[in-house]
Amino acid sequence: MELPTKRLLNLNEMKKIVYNISFLFCSAAVVLSPYFGKPKPKPAIIAYVGGFRGLINTDSIDVWRLSHINYAFIDIKDKRAWLHHEATDTINLRKLSELKNINKDLKILISIGGWTWSKNFSDAVLTDTSRQNFVTSAVAIVSKFNLDGIDIDWEYPGMIGDSNVYRPEDKQNYTLLFRDLRHGLDSLNQITRSKYFVTTAVGGWGAYLDHTEMGKLQQYTDFINIMSYDYADGSDTISGHHTNLYNSSKDTSQYSAHRSIQEFIAAGVPPSKIVIGIAFYGKGWQMESGDNNGLYRKALKPARGGGFTYLKDSVVDKNGYKQYWDTAAMAPYLFNPETNIFISYDDERSVEEKCKYVKQHHLGGAMFWEYNNDKKEYLLKIIADNFKYKKKNK
Repeated sequence: MELPTKRLLNLNEMKKIVYNISFLFCSAAVVLSPYFGKPKPKPAIIAYVGGFRGLINTDSIDVWRLSHINYAFIDIKDKRAWLHHEATDTINLRKLSELKNINKDLKILISIGGWTWSKNFSDAVLTDTSRQNFVTSAVAIVSKFNLDGIDIDWEYPGMIGDSNVYRPEDKQNYTLLFRDLRHGLDSLNQITRSKYFVTTAVGGWGAYLDHTEMGKLQQYTDFINIMSYDYADGSDTISGHHTNLYNSSKDTSQYSAHRSIQEFIAAGVPPSKIVIGIAFYGKGWQMESGDNNGLYRKALKPARGGGFTYLKDSVVDKNGYKQYWDTAAMAPYLFNPETNIFISYDDERSVEEKCKYVKQHHLGGAMFWEYNNDKKEYLLKIIADNFKYKKKNK
């Protein structure tokens, strides 16, 4: 029995098959485009850069390892945003804006407030008129210096900070402030066609959430920068971690970055808008004794901590100090048994863990206070490598 011979396809049949295959591929592309469209953005790296000291050496800023710079700080006077040190602020803002000529993706924001300059927030946003005047003045600074947005660091709405004015109405007025900032920058967008950011630095503990409406406020923001540091302070009578990722104490009132983040999510803030805070500095205690290498023990008074470059170059495992690692807290600490000085801080290992946490929990990114504290970029390099920031070829 003869096997059937294979029939050769004619030209028209081949065209029809090619057409059908092309149609299937095009259809699949349409269906799958949401999944294979724009690449997922990298986590943000937000640096607070201090202009309160005077002129900034912008040539020393590593623009390729940052996504945003928040200029700290703009003050409030007569219920309006105000350049407290106008002569140096003007130069700093102009030179920071020029950094975008090097890295076009870099965004420069003004940060209004801070610990010392939050005293007048409550008055500035108390009425519709005062709030609109404040927003107009802040947007005008953004427009004048070709900047990319506004960060609010109000310490704190409805609560005492550094002898600031506060009142119960702050809770709602804080939300209205962000609504009006969003509208103000959207109006500027109609003129410039540029994207503008609205962000805020927030306290990382439950009382802050009790005095704000984060679930409502977040709709007007791009990022919520949680200050997940200063959980413990040199003035406390018991030492502890000041920027720990997790809690390792039996004290259930102790906070950690993880606890703060989860509470903000529970309050209605999407994880993609949450930015974890990293401390580029340490906090120190003079301890009563050397028991437990100083951790969670009675403290007598504050002691010097210092920026991370100083700590790494001069203190970590040097000059009588020994470094320890709290596995539960994912946090390092130092103790000097000769002087009984205890220091809590972030190092390369703890920053690595925080970067992993950002990626595992799909957070918006990481921010740090502040750039000047780690001039050798020991910690910034860790963050940039984890989030795959690289210098782009021209």
